[in-house]
Amino acid sequence: MAGRSAAMSSRVRNPMFYDSMPAPACGGLGHATPLVSPLRGPVWTEGTEHLKPTRDNKMSATQPQRLEDLEPAPVWRFFAGMAAVPRNSKKEEKIRAHVKNLARQYKLTCREDSVGNLVIDVPATPGHEQAPVTVLQGHLDMVCEKNSGTQHDFDRDPIKLVLGKDRETSEAIVRADGTTLGADNGIGVALAFAAATEPGVVHGPLELLLTVDEEQGMTGAKVLEPAFLRGRRMLNLDSEEDDAIYIGCAGGCDANLAWSLKATAPDPNATVVMVTIAGLRGGHSGGDIHLNRANAIKLLARTLRDSGVADLRLALLQAGSKRNVIPREAKAVLTLPAKGLAALKETAGQVQAETVREAGEAQCTIKVDAAGRDQAPGVLSTADTQRLLDTLLAIPSGVLAVNPAVPGLVQTSNNLSVVGSEYQGAQAALRLEIQTLSRSSAAFELDATIRQISAIGRLAGATVTTGNSYPGWQPDLNSAMLDTGRKVYEKLFGQAPKVTAIHAGLECGIIGERLGGMDMISFGPRIKGAHSPEERVYIASVQKSWKFVTAFLAAIA
Repeated sequence: MAGRSAAMSSRVRNPMFYDSMPAPACGGLGHATPLVSPLRGPVWTEGTEHLKPTRDNKMSATQPQRLEDLEPAPVWRFFAGMAAVPRNSKKEEKIRAHVKNLARQYKLTCREDSVGNLVIDVPATPGHEQAPVTVLQGHLDMVCEKNSGTQHDFDRDPIKLVLGKDRETSEAIVRADGTTLGADNGIGVALAFAAATEPGVVHGPLELLLTVDEEQGMTGAKVLEPAFLRGRRMLNLDSEEDDAIYIGCAGGCDANLAWSLKATAPDPNATVVMVTIAGLRGGHSGGDIHLNRANAIKLLARTLRDSGVADLRLALLQAGSKRNVIPREAKAVLTLPAKGLAALKETAGQVQAETVREAGEAQCTIKVDAAGRDQAPGVLSTADTQRLLDTLLAIPSGVLAVNPAVPGLVQTSNNLSVVGSEYQGAQAALRLEIQTLSRSSAAFELDATIRQISAIGRLAGATVTTGNSYPGWQPDLNSAMLDTGRKVYEKLFGQAPKVTAIHAGLECGIIGERLGGMDMISFGPRIKGAHSPEERVYIASVQKSWKFVTAFLAAIA
């Protein structure tokens, strides 16, 4: 679930997009060639149409043409196997079975705790049995997001892997076809498996700690018992920049605001419309929050409130999907006087144009379409409608503070994540709920943010609940793991790594608190667009990460 620090991403001024070839509605991808994964069915690659030709119109030898040609081969093999297995948060049964089957194939012991966290014990390379146990850690679940027009069942369908290139840099990438890729954190788990099973990798005793439900609350890490692991030094593989070693992360807390409001039959003379927001980039609510990406919930509330229509009445409000995802899409069904329709459409056009121009959301669309009366069986009063819209506008969302000691590093943020509504009691009431996720590396600021959101909710007459908090990971500049990691990185790549903290949440803080005495660093390949269908992992970065991980394990063996 990790993301980038603001300091490292300041060089990115515009969104990175990759080439995309149209795919058939079903049954594969253009000239796709099936790649059969180790234990499951086909995963698809688009072949060479995304690769950049050389001057003689031949494919560059530096650009792999098939997924099965990628190096390091064992890493991509394990990743393809994971991509073929559904692994939504809180639904990890199939991926746990897949991992346990892999452990049996390699004759490794696999232990499981009461909630499904797995530990795979890996014997040391001969001659290195006396080295301290090292924990390689990642999480099994993934964020499941898809574009509105993509047909994909995350409970059954494999992720379709696509070999392509980054449009801006022409770097070779792997992405998915209209869904999240799951490189967060599948590629980290694949690196751990490959390091544990490749005969040429030198290492001491290893424990592969693979947690569940990281993306929706880190509930797996929260119940780890000290006796479950022998190792007290850990390499977390859930960060997403290959030029940095991470030694700290933010903590977080959820807040919920809920109402049950009276709904009445709509005025038969009123016009029923649906307002939809689509085409936003979204992204990771920790790692991408500093990029100032538009929030679909905020745009929807602004469009409705700024229209100036006096008698708007909400019938439905749905937006966002998960707390840790910046919402890309939103919709509202409402009634209004026919004379107010022109003003609403004009406001929608203005907000869309401003979002495209000022927020860099080139694909943003805000539409006002006629809706059937069956979509508005009950509506809220004008006063309740305005109160809800004002609440959405008042809740802070985005960067709230930067770290005074680390230029560019976000210290505190809030993501206005999800809004949902449903009718109760034969349409006599409409229940609405707002969900937020606040993050901070300063405990007092996290507490202040939650208090602010709670106060807004109380003023708006909501029932407010908070919880599911998790601690940050405090940096240790005297870490022996960090010292070795720095030396290994500089020897391999000829320059020192950046040493920094991340605004996203890593499980390191929880694991360190639960187990005690854990010396930890985090490293991983470059991933962009995590938690959105733009997610992609850079092939050369996976190769670089493999070099670092294997050299690091040898150095501490």
